[in-house]
Amino acid sequence: MEKGSIYQEIQAAKSENWKLLAILLDPDKIIWEDIGNLIYKINQSPATHVFIGGSLVESTILDDLIIRIKQDCTLPVVLFPGHPSQISSHADGILFLSLLSGRNPDYLAGHQVQAAPILKQTNLEVISTAYLLIESGRETAVERVSKTKPLERNNLDLVLATAQAGEMLGSKLIYLEAGSGAQKAVPLEMIQLVSQNTNIPLIVGGGIIDWQGIQKAYQSGADLVVIGTAFEKDSDFFNSQKKSK
Repeated sequence: MEKGSIYQEIQAAKSENWKLLAILLDPDKIIWEDIGNLIYKINQSPATHVFIGGSLVESTILDDLIIRIKQDCTLPVVLFPGHPSQISSHADGILFLSLLSGRNPDYLAGHQVQAAPILKQTNLEVISTAYLLIESGRETAVERVSKTKPLERNNLDLVLATAQAGEMLGSKLIYLEAGSGAQKAVPLEMIQLVSQNTNIPLIVGGGIIDWQGIQKAYQSGADLVVIGTAFEKDSDFFNSQKKSK
């Protein structure tokens, strides 16, 4: 994959109203003995991207995991890091996240400064992303690790203003995140409001547990939906959803 093509394809998909789907893998939760079956399930799914990362990632298998995935999977592998230590040159790209919903300087710009020299030594496609954590009914790992409070679910004006600020600051993507294992997904009216009042592609993740939830997010304006916990709990998630429809 040529450098720059991941974002170009996301932009093209948005302009053509072609919806994208990413499966998020947390290296800390990978069962290595089952990796072949996991990759097979990814290849059989409607996923268009593989995201890799987590809030902590204490595992040391990041490079090996990406190399193994790319042996048998042709989908773009994009890093979704919680810390500069989660950078791997073996991936295709990285979401260069700035946690605009919080005011912790480490997550606004500090980690990015640490990461920049590392990224300069790689061929990773760097995609600047305005990352907004949304209240989801329980404390998520992102909230706990970043020591920031999520934006309130009912404060739509603040969420929109934050997303628009991200766009004006030059972010290429907006990511509305309820958090891993969220009790409630990002509100549909919030997705719709942000989608209708910004021009860059919109990612939505966290708390989506079934195919209906994915479709509702798409219908509300999400350009790319991320599935993590649901697939993590059941790698047969997409086949199960087909049977239940």
